[in-house]
Amino acid sequence: MAGSGREQDPAGVPGRLAAVRQRIAAAAERAGRDPESIRLVAISKYADTSSVLAAYEAGQREFGESYIQAALPRLDALPGDVVWHLVGHLQSNKVNKVLGRFDLIQSLDSEPLARRLSEKSLARDLVTPVLVQVNCTGEESKTGIDPATAKDLILALRELRGIVVQGLMTMGPLGGGDQGARASFRLLRRLHEELRALDLPELPLTILSMGMSGDFEIAVEEGATLLRVGSAVFAP
Repeated sequence: MAGSGREQDPAGVPGRLAAVRQRIAAAAERAGRDPESIRLVAISKYADTSSVLAAYEAGQREFGESYIQAALPRLDALPGDVVWHLVGHLQSNKVNKVLGRFDLIQSLDSEPLARRLSEKSLARDLVTPVLVQVNCTGEESKTGIDPATAKDLILALRELRGIVVQGLMTMGPLGGGDQGARASFRLLRRLHEELRALDLPELPLTILSMGMSGDFEIAVEEGATLLRVGSAVFAP
């Protein structure tokens, strides 16, 4: 896969991966949580295949990609036990290309996209796991559903066959520091808790995906069950 222009360093990947895992464990301990309850997705969209394989050989099994055309050869190149996450924005006209290839789509951000995924999944006799992306920062540069309307939309999605909403996803703010990140993560956690309290079997909502390389420890402290970490693992 084409990189971001940064020099790759496959030999250093195992050490950086181990350091990230140690930081996750320390953050979990501070929060009184079990580190085993927190999954790490290594975001490999800018990494070359040798670096991704180095992470795999170091025990990493979940990877995230954003760019569908570039990602598909990567999916074929790695062993079959890898769990693949689509973390980038998904356009409706690309739905057919991702169905059956990615294990979890983390970026469901509209009702029309949900209906498209449902329709195409049913046509192929699939049930597609998704996370609803919520824009907790209000930044126009980010996609995602407005938190004010997210609950109603998510409840409506339980009527769609062919998809299952396994949880929620958000990104921290571009600015605002630790306090801004913590506020956005708390907003998503409250929405997640409110929906889970309804105890609806059609909405398992077991996943709370938040936290990237710059703020994943805060995300752990705020209840994340899935982290999306790229540069802290793959950057030289």
